[in-house]
Amino acid sequence: MAADYAYVGFFLIVGVLFVVLNIEVLSRIIRPHNPNPQKLTTYECGEEPIGIGWIRFHVRYYLYALVYIVFAVETVFLFPWAVVFQELGLIAFLEMMVFIGILLVGLAYAWKTGALEWA
Repeated sequence: MAADYAYVGFFLIVGVLFVVLNIEVLSRIIRPHNPNPQKLTTYECGEEPIGIGWIRFHVRYYLYALVYIVFAVETVFLFPWAVVFQELGLIAFLEMMVFIGILLVGLAYAWKTGALEWA
């Protein structure tokens, strides 16, 4: 039975690699490639670009994004748990409290180190 899954996995990987490599190779062969300065300028809504198109974002933005992602993932785990809360029993409740506790420790650490301060 495990060999059947191995065959499926093998052909899935081969199929995905075949598609990705063909798309990459064919796009390099078929596409026209003649860059000029006009084509390389930034274009947005028909407006002429003013200044450079790339700016550096402060690292603090990434930290806020990571904290948001952590708590969004927590929400993804909490909703299904809340739906079947009474059916799971005490063990599932304790496991979820450990999960929430770990996240709260991380939040407290971020708060204590000033990671959530904007100034």
